[in-house]
Amino acid sequence: MKIHPTAIVSDDAKIAPDVEIGPFCIIESGVVLGTGTRINARAVIKTGVILGENNIIHEGVVLGGPPQHICSEGEYGGVLIGNNNVIRENSTVHCAMYPGKFTTVGDNNFMMVNAHIAHDCVVGNHVILTNNAMLGGHVHVEDRANISGGVAVHQYCQVGMYAMVGGLSHIVQDVPPFVNVDGGTSLVVGVNLIGLRRGGVPSAEIKKIREAYRLFYEEKRSMRELETLMREKFPEGLAAHFADFVARSQRGFVPERRASSKPIKLVRVEEQETPAAPTPQEAIDVPAQSIAAIG
Repeated sequence: MKIHPTAIVSDDAKIAPDVEIGPFCIIESGVVLGTGTRINARAVIKTGVILGENNIIHEGVVLGGPPQHICSEGEYGGVLIGNNNVIRENSTVHCAMYPGKFTTVGDNNFMMVNAHIAHDCVVGNHVILTNNAMLGGHVHVEDRANISGGVAVHQYCQVGMYAMVGGLSHIVQDVPPFVNVDGGTSLVVGVNLIGLRRGGVPSAEIKKIREAYRLFYEEKRSMRELETLMREKFPEGLAAHFADFVARSQRGFVPERRASSKPIKLVRVEEQETPAAPTPQEAIDVPAQSIAAIG
């Protein structure tokens, strides 16, 4: 075990023999650090945090601590983080609201600088949270979702698997699985084909996902009708996940950005001759009646 002499480590923390802890870190009582984990300088791991194996925690990260909630009083829960995660500088993950509950982060995730995961969130596997991304309380982010820089996700929202949320989006409803969200409008703009292909999803599955997407946004239906229809049309494969996602939704879904049905008319502006500026002499020779009128 490599612990820098300036680090403060509780005797009640459970630390694997090969863990590395850098300068000025604070590891509180009850913390669990799994094998292969590295804690860089100035990181703070608070009581109630359980870290799995081979995690890399960068400078200034704070894991644990009371939830940011005005009704949070007394005891609260913990933070459960899986394996092979990278958490970059100054990111924060807060504890669940109630004892016995956990804010949960899965495996192989990448949290970039200043990312924030609030109390009671559930983050799956292979998720990317880019710089300054913010998850409100009770947000659920599914596997392989990508949340770009400066995105704010409202409490209790879901972000579906393989979704790509564009930078600076404000998410106040659920983001369906497999879609792109445009950062400028915060609206859905089609299927995340690049993410699906990079994830190794077969072409046949992608075709079904595109069919399910078109049906999903085809016309307005009640949540119950949409779930039933999705289960009938897509009983298996990745496309079947649409129905499960709908069944869990509490806030409705981010709307689709539709192209305007009206053609854009181009208006030609006719060129007009610009009157020439008067010469200095012409400016001097102002008619007397003009001067009188001014006066």
